[in-house]
Amino acid sequence: MSIRGVLFDVDDTLIDYSGTARIGILKHLAAEGALDRFESADAAVALWRAIEEEEYPRFLAGKLTFKGQQLVRTERFLAEIGMAVDDPAAWFAAYSAYRDTAWTAFPDVAPALRGFDGRVGLGVVSNASLPYQTGKLRTVGLLHHFGDAILCSDEFGSAKPDPGIFLAGCEILGLEPEHVAYVGDRYDVDALGARDAGLQAYWLDRTGLGVAVDADITVIRSLAELDSTAH
Repeated sequence: MSIRGVLFDVDDTLIDYSGTARIGILKHLAAEGALDRFESADAAVALWRAIEEEEYPRFLAGKLTFKGQQLVRTERFLAEIGMAVDDPAAWFAAYSAYRDTAWTAFPDVAPALRGFDGRVGLGVVSNASLPYQTGKLRTVGLLHHFGDAILCSDEFGSAKPDPGIFLAGCEILGLEPEHVAYVGDRYDVDALGARDAGLQAYWLDRTGLGVAVDADITVIRSLAELDSTAH
């Protein structure tokens, strides 16, 4: 089946979210004089990300607002390390300032998107909020590739792997699902979700450490492989 459109995840697919979050939290903790509360920098990052992995799904399920999950994550993190602050929201904002100046796209992204421009429709389907993701894409110089074809769960009302958000992304491109590829770094949420919605599913396994996958999901290690594997 020919590919006429490609929808992308954002975090850890187009933009190095994990690397940027690491930079942000370590710079912020250093500025606060709080790094010595941890055995190592890795331990600080691991705690920050572990709490995020627990609380962010509550936002996706509609139990917390986007800003609400930020506040809860911060309060839990500070309580865990025994650090008292007057305004947790301001603490998170300071972290965000360090993080947001470090947003970086993976090296393979810009060449891949340029190669697709004018050949296929391009869009984004992301489990986040629209201002947050468009801000990232603008910062790293990728926003123009997608125009208005950016769909985020906060505004749509449901999150991946719900088939509805994938199908809505296809509608934005004006294409049937079987002619649309979806590329994301999470096997369960992105690859399985896209496949079950009828799209051509590509799992971007940048680490190369993934387990065996279903035969109808294509595994790529870089976006440079996407064009050659498309059929």
